[in-house]
Amino acid sequence: MAMLVSDGRPIGNLDSAFLFIGQGSILGVPVLVIIFALVGIITWVLLNKTKIGKYIYAIGGNEHAAVTAGINVSRVLIIIYAYAGLLAGLAGMMLTSRIASGQPQSGLMFELDAIAAAVIGGASLFGGIGTIGGTIIGALIIGVMNNGLDLLGVSSYWQQIVKGAIIVAAVYIDSRKNSKKS
Repeated sequence: MAMLVSDGRPIGNLDSAFLFIGQGSILGVPVLVIIFALVGIITWVLLNKTKIGKYIYAIGGNEHAAVTAGINVSRVLIIIYAYAGLLAGLAGMMLTSRIASGQPQSGLMFELDAIAAAVIGGASLFGGIGTIGGTIIGALIIGVMNNGLDLLGVSSYWQQIVKGAIIVAAVYIDSRKNSKKS
């Protein structure tokens, strides 16, 4: 849809107030960093200090057991997907503001970075295990790795292969860990 609306071209001439989100700072701290910290704190509180957070971990650990425990899984899943959609929209807005244009294909392959960050941060791809703090550390590691590989002139294709290999290795380690528990 973005390609149709924009005819495949970037959309520029964005308002300076909007650009402040991605390029401005408050007391020397970039607005993007402030938003990142606020989202991290809100999500940590949501997962660790609310009933819905306990339900999220329960559903991730074993959906059938969560149903048996009386959790309205459908309702919680709607909340999870709505929050994920809200965060995806916020991320798109932040990226658009940062690069000062609406690019219909910006953000492609960011899902690989997100998965790699969560896995590096200790989240289980089988569900029920993971923390926001670990994911933030994983995101910082992925960011440093991306920057380092860019500075070294490594092709973006090879960078995707490296991230894919990290995910495959993490899935292998996680599945071995889970099979020992059984």
